[in-house]
Amino acid sequence: MTDWELIFTMLGEKATTDITIAKDAKGLEECKETAQKGGKIAHDARVALEKETGTAVISDSNFLGLQDTKKIEHKKKLK
Repeated sequence: MTDWELIFTMLGEKATTDITIAKDAKGLEECKETAQKGGKIAHDARVALEKETGTAVISDSNFLGLQDTKKIEHKKKLK
């Protein structure tokens, strides 16, 4: 993850935690709502930064891309 990806992930998680505590959310549905609100805060901040800088925050070098590579390498080792 890049620094910005990490920062926006942390922003979403912290916002979600604080909203959940403030609303005293209990149960799946209430926590799902707070998670969506926390995620929206991080998303809106990311979009605002991308608009100001003209560059994308999301990079190609994330873990999901590495998973496919690791699967291929693992299959090669099994042969």
